Amino acid sequence: MAKSPNAFRTISEAAEEVGAPQHVLRFWETKFTFLTPLKRAGGRRFYRPQDIVLLKAVKRLLHAEGLTIKGVQRLFKEQGLKRLAHYGDPDGAVAFEPDGAAPAAVSAPATTGQSSIRLRQALAELEGARARLEAVLSRSA
Repeated sequence: MAKSPNAFRTISEAAEEVGAPQHVLRFWETKFTFLTPLKRAGGRRFYRPQDIVLLKAVKRLLHAEGLTIKGVQRLFKEQGLKRLAHYGDPDGAVAFEPDGAAPAAVSAPATTGQSSIRLRQALAELEGARARLEAVLSRSA
């Protein structure tokens, strides 16, 4: 059974979809503050559709466009998350928050940053629950 486009992905599924090994995805998470998959108890990662788009963007920028890690970081800082996401989703099929929202949260002080991360994770959990509920409702309709 194929997953819904809105379903969360495990790291192995994300790695397969992006076309990069799992250890590379983990490495990118340490280098790019905008890559924040949901982490459950035990450290298991779950990637939202937005995370997949960003991973694809990073891969394209690093491998196809020839940018360095610092170059991708600079692009994010100067142009924002929405513009960066365009490289992973040129059609704009996956929705992102407004340009100013994510960079402000990333550049906030550490105490606010931790709260922001927890809020984004809670929002991601709610969005996932909503997607699962919609899928169940559409099957029973």
